[in-house]
Amino acid sequence: MSPIAVIDFETTGISPGMGDRATEVAIVMLEGGQVVDRYQSLMNAGVRVNSFITQLTGITNEMLQAAPPADQVMREAARFVGGRPMVAHNASFDKKFWQDELSRCGQDASHPFACTVLLSRRLYPQAPNHQLGTLAAYHHLPSTGRAHRALADAETAAYLLAQMQHDLQARHGCGRVDHALLMGLQRVSRHAVGAFLRQRAASPVLESGL
Repeated sequence: MSPIAVIDFETTGISPGMGDRATEVAIVMLEGGQVVDRYQSLMNAGVRVNSFITQLTGITNEMLQAAPPADQVMREAARFVGGRPMVAHNASFDKKFWQDELSRCGQDASHPFACTVLLSRRLYPQAPNHQLGTLAAYHHLPSTGRAHRALADAETAAYLLAQMQHDLQARHGCGRVDHALLMGLQRVSRHAVGAFLRQRAASPVLESGL
């Protein structure tokens, strides 16, 4: 399976459209179900975090003041990802910050994003809920460190994605679980999941080119 970049941001709030900025980014490269590389950095976007964010993440204003500039970090992150497709847990959140922060430094942000929340809802409807910590416990995934820090959450999401790839192959007969399959699966309605996977298992899976 081709490499997939699994990303997580920590931020000052919920939306760049409301003036929020990223404070930390981590990217975990997953290939063949294994973590093969990592990138992580705090970033100084010239903004302050409030006490709630500090309590949630452990990231302080002092830490951000000592961090490299946001545009430097995002250029490094873009080089690390290259043209690889991306995955995030609750991807609509991370995709917004990826696009906003890269646009600020003139970088391409047209990477396709698959979402492990959407995929989990289709593959594991019986799970108690689809929060990352709940799914990690449900699947007995390795502990990666403090939640709400970018690298720990990106690694957990990568382990979750590897579990999904394994289950799609072992339980559903999908020979090649590429990013195109993930994108297709997250788009189908829940009642159509079985038919979608049976069709994919019965058909040759071609390179997606993504």
